[in-house]
Amino acid sequence: MVCGGFSCSKNWLCALNLLYTLVSLLLIGIAAWGIGFGLISSFRVVGVAVAVGIFLFLIALVGLIGAIKHHQVLLFFYMIILLLVFVIQFSVSCACLTLNKEQQSKLLEVAWNNTNSARQDIQRTLNCCGFHNVSDDTSCSAECFETLTCKSCAPIINEYSGMVLRFVGGIGLFFSFTEILGVWLTYRYRNQKDPRANPSAFL
Repeated sequence: MVCGGFSCSKNWLCALNLLYTLVSLLLIGIAAWGIGFGLISSFRVVGVAVAVGIFLFLIALVGLIGAIKHHQVLLFFYMIILLLVFVIQFSVSCACLTLNKEQQSKLLEVAWNNTNSARQDIQRTLNCCGFHNVSDDTSCSAECFETLTCKSCAPIINEYSGMVLRFVGGIGLFFSFTEILGVWLTYRYRNQKDPRANPSAFL
């Protein structure tokens, strides 16, 4: 059996989709773990993570069934969806890797102003209050607020934002290349003849 053969393409495609399945379950599990241990109280953040995990799981399931059954329609839709996901993910990953400090700070401030529950999680976890100025209201959930020793959150967040964006961008870039590999494998596999099938049957 050569690596360019029908069985090899099928096995590689199945293995790739099993990897996507594990990643999707890991993503859902991390979101559930975060809310279970009280690390995340924002249902919007958890909802987005779970939705992405379910979406990735469904794509992997379509690809896995299509690969096992050599189903032309499923493989076609899988290839198109994976190509669209690649374009979006590659663009977002490149944006994460190319943001400068000023752009990161503006983006973080916009995100800070547009979410309340995640803001409470950040203040409690990082033990800080307010973004640029220490908050004087009672909405701050940090322990330091009671002792009036809080610092603003912007310097702490900015210290880690570059590292987090590079990590997220790098992981996203890695998986975007696995997606383009999946598109190529699917295209190749769709046009291969099953050696066990009837020789007179159409592809």
